[in-house]
Amino acid sequence: MRLLLSSLVLAGMACVAVNSAWAQENTKTDASAKEIATVKKLLEARFPGAPISNVSKSPYFGLYEAQLDDRMLYTDAKVNYVLVGSVYDTATRTNLTEQRMRKMNRVAWESLPLDIAIKKVKGDGSRKLAVFSDGDCPFCKRLETEMKRLDNVTVYTFLFPIEQLHPDAARKSARIWCAPDRLKAWDDWFDSAKLPDNKGDCATPIAQTALLGQKFHVNATPTLIFADGSVVAGALPLDRLEAELNQAESEIKGPAKK
Repeated sequence: MRLLLSSLVLAGMACVAVNSAWAQENTKTDASAKEIATVKKLLEARFPGAPISNVSKSPYFGLYEAQLDDRMLYTDAKVNYVLVGSVYDTATRTNLTEQRMRKMNRVAWESLPLDIAIKKVKGDGSRKLAVFSDGDCPFCKRLETEMKRLDNVTVYTFLFPIEQLHPDAARKSARIWCAPDRLKAWDDWFDSAKLPDNKGDCATPIAQTALLGQKFHVNATPTLIFADGSVVAGALPLDRLEAELNQAESEIKGPAKK
């Protein structure tokens, strides 16, 4: 009987200890959530109308991080001071802020309407890349040159003319889309500045693509979306393209099983 009572007492003590630890952890989580909510509210008060998102406690200097449009800012708990810029790891020379932004702004590959993009398959097409591109953008032309040397990739090009910079780009995009062979028309334009012989008066997805770009905060061309959802703006050189494609594949497959 004494042994039974002792066992019950010990079991009860263990239960109390577990419940206490659980309660403490929940208290910490609730407190952290309240702190983050307070920081977000203060930021919105300091910057009326600004789109503040992804507020969290950063691992740097005891500060909080928040996204403001396409920028990352850091602030104290009372939002008395704000830093805008990047944090670097001096040992690896890695831009930690850029890495964090990429993770926060990932796009679900499955959400991309690939049927309104121009599709190009190279090699076995196993790797995937989506590009928001403007036919009159010189950086897009540079990217097209780099991508010629890629292999084993499927590239989906979304026609994304930025009329504020290139007033004739929408017309050219429409003519390319209305061509019998859109991929050939796209390649011909960048290779020899040759447009297909049509009026560009068919139904095009250009307006839909503009809304898609707005949804994903695309504000420059070219903008690339890799298979893991990473978004990178700019005409990347071949070695960086290869690295990003391979990294995306690794992210999708996850850690290798031993």
